[in-house]
Amino acid sequence: MQQKSLLAALLSAVVLPCAAQAETATLDEVVVTATRSAQSLNKSLADSTVLTEQAIRQSAAPDVLTLLRNLAGVEIAQSGGVGGNSSIFLRGTNSNHVLVLLDGVRISSATTGTTALEHLLPSQLARIEVVRGNVSSLYGSEAIGGVIQLFTKAGSGTPAPYGSVGVGSQGTRQLSAGFGGSVNDTRFNISAGTQQTNGISAINPQLAPSANPNRNGDQRNSFSAQVQHALNADHQLSVRVFSVRGNNSYDSAFGLPTDLNNLVTVQESVALAADSQFTENWHSQIRLAQGLDRNQAYLNAVPSFFFQTRNNQLSWQNDVQLLAGHRLQLAAEQQDLQLASDTKYSQSKRKINSLLAGYIGEWGAHQVQVNVRQDRYSDLGNANSGLLRYGWQINEDWRMFASVGTGFKAPTFADMYYPLTFGYSGNPNLRPERATSRELGLQYAASGQKVKLVYFDQRIRDLIAINNTFTSMTNIGQVRSDGLALQYDATLDRTRISANLTLQNPRDAQTGQRLLRRSKESASVNVSQDFGTWQAGATLRHNGNRPDGDIATFAALTLPSYQVLDLNLHYALDPHLSLVGRVDNLLNKNYMQVHGYNTQGRTLYLGLNYQP
Repeated sequence: MQQKSLLAALLSAVVLPCAAQAETATLDEVVVTATRSAQSLNKSLADSTVLTEQAIRQSAAPDVLTLLRNLAGVEIAQSGGVGGNSSIFLRGTNSNHVLVLLDGVRISSATTGTTALEHLLPSQLARIEVVRGNVSSLYGSEAIGGVIQLFTKAGSGTPAPYGSVGVGSQGTRQLSAGFGGSVNDTRFNISAGTQQTNGISAINPQLAPSANPNRNGDQRNSFSAQVQHALNADHQLSVRVFSVRGNNSYDSAFGLPTDLNNLVTVQESVALAADSQFTENWHSQIRLAQGLDRNQAYLNAVPSFFFQTRNNQLSWQNDVQLLAGHRLQLAAEQQDLQLASDTKYSQSKRKINSLLAGYIGEWGAHQVQVNVRQDRYSDLGNANSGLLRYGWQINEDWRMFASVGTGFKAPTFADMYYPLTFGYSGNPNLRPERATSRELGLQYAASGQKVKLVYFDQRIRDLIAINNTFTSMTNIGQVRSDGLALQYDATLDRTRISANLTLQNPRDAQTGQRLLRRSKESASVNVSQDFGTWQAGATLRHNGNRPDGDIATFAALTLPSYQVLDLNLHYALDPHLSLVGRVDNLLNKNYMQVHGYNTQGRTLYLGLNYQP
């Protein structure tokens, strides 16, 4: 109670005085993911957040998870230190209810239904967009909880090099370099990065005595490149390539204390796109892409298991400006999923053909967004989804928005086609999970400050889980997550404040039992100060208690709440060279996100960034 009171007092102390002091307006950001086309963030009807390249660079964050964990409605459960397996929960939904895109390309696993964000390096990214809530009608399966889209760097201006180098606690070393710009009608960028750490022991041997108590290190190497060439004023071709290889040492609670476990993960994407402005009002894009997710595990240097997803993707999207303030969107997509594994699944291929249509219109102070989508699966049949959003600009400062939507989550290959092993098997008769969502929000934005309050209610039926006899997957029951999310952002002269509080109840709709590893309340407060040549910031993060299972016995237990304080520093040595530093977990809190797994104690990082 004392910790919660302290957090509430801090939120009040930060938010309330700012309402009368804000003076400087914030820049009008653009978001793409909320509608599949560029739109002012201030006009977006979806609850969205944009992290810019400058924010990513100045944060000196070691991974993408560090960038995401302070955002409203985002909870992360990571098994061990940097590079450890992670789950991301948006507004209390499951981790496989969050779709991750890299430059519009799916790179998720067809067996787990998730994307290993823990391996992606921030140094390769230009921006991150997070859309909370059901957008299945825009993106299909996996998007009933929301979408996280990562954008790699593109070239602009005079060609020039850039890069960064840094060192930190636990033997952390980081190096990245790139070269980009534009020449006549061609824009290009190429970059590479590497990061490694000696790490910490992933599992606490006092809770799982058979786990190896050695340090579990992590190494990641990443490469990205893109070229965009304008054939003329109306037609452009582009090629994008991305690859990351992560080698993470991990612990097992059921092996031998001398066992050495490693998981090598490779994620790749390649995309060729043609953008055409056929008429003044008609823009079209055709994109051919491939996403790959490969995992090879090793036990004492001997291969132990392997699985790989290859997703061939073709899309054709058309945006037609009907009248000023009215836009129609029509698109067709095709996915060809292929699974390779040392385990013989009863089926290893799936084709998905999709059609979608959308409309965004404005009538004075009123705004409407409508989306419908149909996905045809070669092994599941059809799945339909729809979305209706409405916004009302009450006056210059106040805005109201609401939405209702439906969505679905398709069973994975592991859910349906995993062979009978140790008494467990997949179930080819599974139905897709079905979701309905409602949202109501109110926003105040004026004089450099923004306050947003959102009520959300997400219900999912036919949830896929293992049956009571632990022999097969089945559609079982319903879950519901409803709650309130409060966000506050302000720029007060040279002070930047960002705070959020999420109150939710993710639960089994029939028993009322809370869903694993999800809290009822989470909050974050970030305050940063600009002193001219240097900026300093502090972030306080709170997560409430969460139900979990004992790592050794699987007995139900509750993980206690925790609060973590982080600091960061950015100092401009000259217009191009800057020093960055961060201290994570300043107070050296001992806490768990997953029972039995250790989390990082106090860590220090110092780095140099060079930008042209």
